[in-house]
Amino acid sequence: MKKNKKILLMGNPNVGKSTVFNEITGSHQHTGNWTGKTVDIAKGKYYYKFTDYELIDLPGTYSLLSSSEEERLARDYLCFEEYDCVVCVVDATNILRNLNLVLQVIEVTDKAVLLLNLNDEAKKKNIDVDAENLSKLLGIPVVRATARSGKGINELLEQIYLVSNNTIQNEVHTLFYSNTIENAVHRVTKGLKGNIETDKNLRFFALRLLESDDSFNTSFNAHFGDDILHKGSLRGNINTAKKELEQFGYNGDKYVKSITAAIFEKTNDIAKQTVRTLPSKKEKLEKNLDKILMGKFTSIPVMLLLLGVVLWITIAGSNYPSDFLRSVFDNFEIWLADSLIHLGVSQTIVSLLVNGILRVLLWVVAVMLPPMAIFFPLFALLEDFGILPRIAFNLDGAFERCGACGKQALTTCMGYGCNAVGVTGCRIIDSPRERLVAIITNSLTPCNGRFPLMIAIISMFFCKNSILSAVILLAMIAVSMLMTFLTSKILTSTVLKGVSSSFVMELPPYRKPKILSLIGDTIREKIIFVLLRAVVVAAPAGLIIWVLANINIADSTLLCKIAQVLDPIGHFIGLDGVMLLAFILGFPANEIVIPIALMAYLSTGEMGDYASLESLKTILTDNGWTWTTALCTCIFSMFHFPCSTTLLTIWKETKSAKWTLTSVLTPLLAGVVVCALINLIFG
Repeated sequence: MKKNKKILLMGNPNVGKSTVFNEITGSHQHTGNWTGKTVDIAKGKYYYKFTDYELIDLPGTYSLLSSSEEERLARDYLCFEEYDCVVCVVDATNILRNLNLVLQVIEVTDKAVLLLNLNDEAKKKNIDVDAENLSKLLGIPVVRATARSGKGINELLEQIYLVSNNTIQNEVHTLFYSNTIENAVHRVTKGLKGNIETDKNLRFFALRLLESDDSFNTSFNAHFGDDILHKGSLRGNINTAKKELEQFGYNGDKYVKSITAAIFEKTNDIAKQTVRTLPSKKEKLEKNLDKILMGKFTSIPVMLLLLGVVLWITIAGSNYPSDFLRSVFDNFEIWLADSLIHLGVSQTIVSLLVNGILRVLLWVVAVMLPPMAIFFPLFALLEDFGILPRIAFNLDGAFERCGACGKQALTTCMGYGCNAVGVTGCRIIDSPRERLVAIITNSLTPCNGRFPLMIAIISMFFCKNSILSAVILLAMIAVSMLMTFLTSKILTSTVLKGVSSSFVMELPPYRKPKILSLIGDTIREKIIFVLLRAVVVAAPAGLIIWVLANINIADSTLLCKIAQVLDPIGHFIGLDGVMLLAFILGFPANEIVIPIALMAYLSTGEMGDYASLESLKTILTDNGWTWTTALCTCIFSMFHFPCSTTLLTIWKETKSAKWTLTSVLTPLLAGVVVCALINLIFG
């Protein structure tokens, strides 16, 4: 008996493929809702009936007619690698869409098993799939399962065992296309015989070679030899077949459309014969939710309302833990300073280490950690429940009209939590050009680190009422979204010209989130990631700020001298030199902008806090602030250079000084222009 059998796991996104992988191998792999989240091939091992198996989890894909990097990767592995069985994971609630891929897979190989997953969801929706009839119509085994609970996995392992050991022989029912296409396929298949050695179905290779798909031809040549497509007999058969197709009007586009139409017609026919749906309360509720969340007139207001609620919870909930952490850190600073002095360390060194480096570092942690600990899980909750994909769907059309990829809607949403996370999320965009557009414009999205400053200013200068303050903040966020659209359009019309790629988004069903798993993944993948990068830059920044605040030139500190130099530029954009310098020195994290400004306004040598918003407003107005200054500060907080964490992430993602610099200048230019206009009109 052959050992070390190789099994492929394939399926559309959101069908529970990763859950099946984890259940069989015992691995723990994050299950995401977004297309392309699992870009690399995941591998795991298991043992069954005296045989070692290697399970390979291919990226989620909708089709083998490749239009994305994930689909090309899955197609090439299926066509050109060796394996013993393919498991096609299908969502029992969405047979019609999922069978599209299954029909293409069984055109490549008859060594396949269909896993009908999410049967618990189907039962809730009163969807009944006739598995026995489905097996007859496809010619492969069909196994019912609910992978989350492990139900059906043992039966799946048995069917894999039988198929991979040739104990049962599948008799797959391949598609029939038009007579013209079938004749062309037959001609190319004859040319392939004798020219290539493979255990795959030559019919699928013939269909793809007639498409003139460059990516497939490249992979085909790479596997079978660089000159394979130029061999006389094969080349002649392909050219003759293509001419016959063209004679009957099957040019490139019509050929592909005919293939796609035949697949859809077959899946529709199979679905009609195997799926019976009865109306359910849950289905009606989901349809009503979709009418609200995706309605023409309700989607945007509801989206803003949800964002407002998340922001309100984040702000209100983070105040207390932030105050607690500040109190703990203040006491720690006092204890550490006293201990160092007691050990004989000079006052200057103590001030530099404690009031400079450590204070900035601890301030960043105290101010960033609580809102992140609230915002990111709430955001992940919206994702898992199925709301966030619908919000992204609502924004998809707007991004496409700007010449950008629809997936940028997802990365923009991520940016509200943290721009560094949003930039990392741009990996889901296949086109390098569109990925750059998303990276460059992500800093135009105000992250949760900018909200405390904006909320404080709104409360002091515009409105003390919490509800009205939230409305004003939402209005500013809407302005940031419009700026993102405008900047994306400018970039795609100038330095990043190109044709927008297609984006297929499958909306996942509404599901009850797994709270504990969600919190764990969020802490590990986002909160710790962001904090570590922030801390790396906070310590040296604290040193620089302390030095500027404690070196005196004539009768004032270097910090004040630099602020005076920047004063004309600051006034031009509605600020002053102190605030402009505070934004520059706040590069490690937006949260320390106000403390730095206070340090300059009060001429202290260390960062300090303010007693209340009223006391802060008094300090600001005494230094010449007006409502125009407040408005420009809010706008500049939204539109200025990325923070250190985001900038470091941009560099790591682009590996380009040019595009990193562009990512700095783009939001900065937007902020300067908008603030200068506001100051010109109202200043």
